[in-house]
Amino acid sequence: MKPTMKLAISKTRLLLAVLAAVASLGATAHAAAPGIQGPTFNLVAQPAYLTQPDGQAIYSWGYGCASGSTPVFLPAAIQPPTGTGCSTMQVPGPTLIVTEGQTVTVNLLNKLPAAAGKTSILFPGFNVCVGNLTGASSSSAGTCNPIANNGAAGLLTQEAASNQTVTYSFYAASPGTRSYYSGTQSDLQVEMGMYGAIIVLPQSPVSGNPDGTTAHCTNDMQASNNSARSHWGESDYRLANSAYDDPHTCYDREYLFQFSEIDPNIHLQAEAQVNSGAAKLTVATEPYRPAYFMVNGRSMPDDMDPNYAVQYPHQPYNGNPHMHPGEMVLLRIIGQGRWQHPFHEHANHVRILARDGNLILTPDGAGLAGPALFTTTTTPGLAMDGIFYYTGRGLNWDMYGHNPASSDANAKLPCTADANGYNTGDPTAINYYEWCQDHYKAMETAPTGDVAGGGPVTLPNPNIVVNGAWYGGSPYLGSDATTRAVGPTGTTPPSGTIANSPTDEAGFAFMWHSHNEREITTNNIFPGGMMMMMLVDSREFLIDESN
Repeated sequence: MKPTMKLAISKTRLLLAVLAAVASLGATAHAAAPGIQGPTFNLVAQPAYLTQPDGQAIYSWGYGCASGSTPVFLPAAIQPPTGTGCSTMQVPGPTLIVTEGQTVTVNLLNKLPAAAGKTSILFPGFNVCVGNLTGASSSSAGTCNPIANNGAAGLLTQEAASNQTVTYSFYAASPGTRSYYSGTQSDLQVEMGMYGAIIVLPQSPVSGNPDGTTAHCTNDMQASNNSARSHWGESDYRLANSAYDDPHTCYDREYLFQFSEIDPNIHLQAEAQVNSGAAKLTVATEPYRPAYFMVNGRSMPDDMDPNYAVQYPHQPYNGNPHMHPGEMVLLRIIGQGRWQHPFHEHANHVRILARDGNLILTPDGAGLAGPALFTTTTTPGLAMDGIFYYTGRGLNWDMYGHNPASSDANAKLPCTADANGYNTGDPTAINYYEWCQDHYKAMETAPTGDVAGGGPVTLPNPNIVVNGAWYGGSPYLGSDATTRAVGPTGTTPPSGTIANSPTDEAGFAFMWHSHNEREITTNNIFPGGMMMMMLVDSREFLIDESN
């Protein structure tokens, strides 16, 4: 039964509601790359409704876990709420996580409305067997064994008729991030929500700890980042130690972002025809006028709520990245819709490692050759892996608020530069990976900030300027860094944000968003759409991706 649709609300009320939702977010709503583990997946295609921040419930189709299947969820620390299990329909579809060298089997049951006709799945980048694949290896294509009544041949692949099952198999020959999506009437079925991601993990991840006998990360700081995480008692949410079988692809955190859009007119046509009892759908998919723009199936601010939040039963994945300075963050990015999406990650460029699972190396294979992108622009179906990092280098002030005149021991922590200029000697230090050139460099002489008073920038006067829910107010990183820098009577606002308590998170918030301005709206109302925040926190704040 279709859920009750909320009444249309005014632009003013929607804006206030969105801002209030953002301001109410806790400090623990983070992202990762959650999914289900293979090599065998039992999926079903069927309808459900997706929610949007403007109160609309959009009739959609999607892939989910077939009834009775009990998949293993990864990463182990991120699980659905007890008793909810894997949704039988979700958008995007379940993220399929397998390991290089495995033979993967996907059984798809078609439970779409009979009028929708047949459906299927394409797996770009893989040699797909319609049946059971045996004997495949890195040196052998294996044997494709047909299965009786295994669907019917379609234009692009084998298709399942209503209430029938089709089986696909393929050999996961190489690591990387790729998409999967419907190969049947794709202009309609992909638009309705039939897409998802496949993550192939390396069979032999590169060691993060140099031991003199095996290949290890070219960025040896991963071993120190592991030590820092262990010291502070922070869990490891990675799927692997490296994205590929290459020492240049080690990382400390990872996030999966799938960009898509919805034209509600198409969905309304499909819904109306299904409800009318039409024998066959005749939905017009042009002209195409999307009004909803989504990251992992949700629009801002919903995308910053936790993974598997119960209020989004068919949109389980969120999109809110988080990190500590100096960490290497792996971004898995897929364009799943019909439009190109120019997504911009504030604070730094993204160094591309690979596209569609193809590692981009120098001609001699000795180093990475992928570009550093200002926007990770995805065309439909394109997947890419890239590394983002942030250290604070170039700020021109000590972001930890060190002050030699302070009585606080943490205000006098040493900064001993390594060969690259960073403080890496003690992974347990709050200012681990500080850019030492800015150590003890005051942000300001006058408490409210003034270039003429000795600081590199002028801060707005906190008494007259309202900066919004995610503005930290303070230029310092850490809950007590403002006090260390300017003392208890300084008028610089305390670290932290309206959304995140100054005594709790107190980090920097960088907006990550589409550079197509329409795509940061929800049904033409700002803010919304493809927007989220990268939160950068001091080491003592524990990043918990599990809730």
